Amino acid sequence: MTREFEKFKVYILTIDLTKKIFDLLNQKKFKKEFELCNQLKRAVLSISNNIAEGSEYNNNAQLIRFLRYSKGSCAEVRNMLNLCNMLYGEETESLINDCKAVSVQLSKFIDYLSKTDNRKKS
Repeated sequence: MTREFEKFKVYILTIDLTKKIFDLLNQKKFKKEFELCNQLKRAVLSISNNIAEGSEYNNNAQLIRFLRYSKGSCAEVRNMLNLCNMLYGEETESLINDCKAVSVQLSKFIDYLSKTDNRKKS
């Protein structure tokens, strides 16, 4: 049975973050920053894409692996938001906090799945 990733709390948070990132990048100051915008969009999309992909394997170990990829992409997004702040004076603290919240939820989900897997092995 396939897990419905659309119902995962962390997936919902990630979709909200993605919309906010796309809104940020629609600002005039970013219109000529093709590489930054492209990389930031790819990284934020990777968070939810990995959650979705991992859920399709119907295997906790595989889902955990893809959730870890999501955490890596989340850190990449945070890094680029920090750069947007430094290079363009864009206030990104709220988005950075959203990234941190997603990362915390990913960690909690990984911990939960790991404990569930360990109980099955006992």
